[in-house]
Amino acid sequence: MALTYRCLIIDDESPAHKALISHISKFDELEHSGSAFNGMEAIKLLNENQYDIIFLDINMPVISGVELMELQPKRPITIVTTAYSDFALSAYQNDAIDYLMKPISFDKFSKAIEKAKTYHSGNNLKKENNDDEKALSYRSNGQVIETPLSDILYIESLGNYMKLYNCKLKSPIVIYGSLASISAEIDCAHFLQVHRSFIVNTTKISAVTTKNLTMSNGDTIPVGRKYQILLNNLPLR
Repeated sequence: MALTYRCLIIDDESPAHKALISHISKFDELEHSGSAFNGMEAIKLLNENQYDIIFLDINMPVISGVELMELQPKRPITIVTTAYSDFALSAYQNDAIDYLMKPISFDKFSKAIEKAKTYHSGNNLKKENNDDEKALSYRSNGQVIETPLSDILYIESLGNYMKLYNCKLKSPIVIYGSLASISAEIDCAHFLQVHRSFIVNTTKISAVTTKNLTMSNGDTIPVGRKYQILLNNLPLR
């Protein structure tokens, strides 16, 4: 059976949706599986459904395309579709695989889809190879140490360093690096960035408010304003 790629269109303009749906319909392996007309709708759909490719506009009210990418670093393959050339660098820095300028020709759309399919194949192979690798590796005192992701409570940024809080240790471990770099290492659905300085293990959260989280060890973690929308799918207590 041929692989089907579920596609989500995120754009605040109806004509853009119609144009992309038309392009999608010309590919047997593509399926238009959802439409969002603003960033908040998009985040809700992304949290509730599985998609393989998203077509993302940049200039949208409330939450821009760039902000959405920053809020959803572990999102599906992203193809930016926009009338503005100014945000290409930001898009690629947030791992967009292509940047299509409107109006989008079928030829450019087709090339972007080929990139998406190639990326998808490589990413699936990487996931298969890493199925058993559920640990974070870091260097401490000249040695490489692995900590199971399930033991991590949260990670706090300290400039060029981070504090790694482990539920089995009394004191945090200080390691070199940034939250941006470590996000790729903890590519797991249970980890969520809730502040520019904090990534938390959502399975270790004991209480949630709009302004902070309480972890299972009693520590309180602040929630940044732009990250508050991500808490909608966490149970408030």
